[in-house]
Amino acid sequence: MFELLNGPSKDTGLGVSVKESRPVVDRISEVVSPILWALGLELVEVVCGGQGARLVVRVYVDKPGGVTVDDCGRAHLAIGPALDVADPFPHAYTLEVSSPGLDRAFKRIQDYRRALGKPVSVKLRQPIDGQWRVVGVLTEVNEQGVTVKVSDQRSEQMLVLEFDSIAETRRVVTF
Repeated sequence: MFELLNGPSKDTGLGVSVKESRPVVDRISEVVSPILWALGLELVEVVCGGQGARLVVRVYVDKPGGVTVDDCGRAHLAIGPALDVADPFPHAYTLEVSSPGLDRAFKRIQDYRRALGKPVSVKLRQPIDGQWRVVGVLTEVNEQGVTVKVSDQRSEQMLVLEFDSIAETRRVVTF
């Protein structure tokens, strides 16, 4: 993982000085979140990939109703200079701003709330009635978990799932 070195050095007692560090992704998030908020966008995730001059910083943004290409362009123009000032890397990098996509894995409770009333696929940590995956309509979200309405040809059932029991959730996208 990439880390931004900042703060005082610590003497390890072994003749080696180590700087305190924190993940660069956290620092980038701190810089770009308020800028995106001012543009009416929400920061979904920051991902850094590659090495050296090939490093790519991907900033995923969203908003109610979805993100447009123009939204991504405005965000790129606004956060690029701010990251230049914050200078998170000692070398060049490529900045990309995009929508996280319709079928992305949910990471936060806001992702679940945004999907209320929509079909979802939930991968479970432990099987329920021999099933590792539940597909249905997301009907409720609270701090503890979610409720999914699962229907088949014979019945309809409401499953209450705690977040601890969920390995991954994605929207089911059909065209």
